[in-house]
Amino acid sequence: MRPEDILMPTPVGTFCKLGSFHIDPTRPVERALITHAHSDHARPGHGAVLATQETLDLMRLRYGDNFAGATQAARYGEGVSVGDVKVTLHPAGHVLGSAQALVEANGLRVVASGDYKNVADPTCVPFELVACDLFITEATFALPVFRHGDPRLEIAKLLHSLALFPERAHLIGAYSLGKAQRVIALLRQHGYHAPIYLHGAMERITQYYASRGIALGELRVVRGAAKSELAGTITLCPPSALSDLWTRRFPDPLTAMASGWMRIRARARQYGVALPLVISDHADWDGLTATVAATGAGEIWVTHGQEDALVHWCGTRGLKARPLDIVGYGDEDEEGLSTGAAERQDGEAGSPDDAAREPRSESAQRVPDADADKT
Repeated sequence: MRPEDILMPTPVGTFCKLGSFHIDPTRPVERALITHAHSDHARPGHGAVLATQETLDLMRLRYGDNFAGATQAARYGEGVSVGDVKVTLHPAGHVLGSAQALVEANGLRVVASGDYKNVADPTCVPFELVACDLFITEATFALPVFRHGDPRLEIAKLLHSLALFPERAHLIGAYSLGKAQRVIALLRQHGYHAPIYLHGAMERITQYYASRGIALGELRVVRGAAKSELAGTITLCPPSALSDLWTRRFPDPLTAMASGWMRIRARARQYGVALPLVISDHADWDGLTATVAATGAGEIWVTHGQEDALVHWCGTRGLKARPLDIVGYGDEDEEGLSTGAAERQDGEAGSPDDAAREPRSESAQRVPDADADKT
């Protein structure tokens, strides 16, 4: 049996022939396995969805109770029979509830990674290496220029700025699912215990993280706070809110953004960011290559980013590799959630719809700028 006899790429996502389900399909299908709740991987309208309980809960928060015809929750490490294959979900370390999907049949093991990172994150279960014959990997930051470094140093940089400018409000653009909660948790680990403020678009998802035992400390919603009260504070907001009228409620705001793309100076300039914070929820070049090598897989399928560079790297190591051209991954975009429950109750000043939107996620911005930092 070949890997293609278990999984095959299709225009709407990877399809398991023996189990009759798609993994992270980009259009509604009869049966879907969802690796995590970002909207480029987790779309509403499927007949049935298999995922971790956290992913199902987050999809329900974002899309409403009827996001799928039926749902089935699977725990990490729990084997589930689907048709003629066994499916086991393993931690991906990307966001809360994120999973890699191990699909087994006739002794052959195929792993679809979804999105992943193999560095510590206080808000989700750590990445678990899974040995396999075929590994399907993302490639969001699959260029040697992308080495993210230690996120704790980025948090120290933020707190140093706050100490230098205690009268200014620090606004941090961060994606509302995963990144915002990770930044908050890192701040708490670094000893910052003051209240942290949230844009209304982040309230429900952040509350859900706290309900799952993630230590986030005291959180307040910006809505209703006096301008003087916000001096010297830290606020998390969607990246697009940094250029919105909403920022006028803050005293002399200093803008920051948490993203792996902040390694690229032109990205920071593009968004008018004064304080770029290189904090990513995706594996960097070293993380990707180390993971690919450690799986022991002889065949690698690459999707979701800089496919060509990683395919070339695999070839130099004697690994059989190919890119998967699946349209739709990398479009995690909050404006696509206008039908969901989580972001509709924003209530912030400015344009209510625009304030809840986020630009395309890290994985959507595929080509780095020529003046990327080389460090």
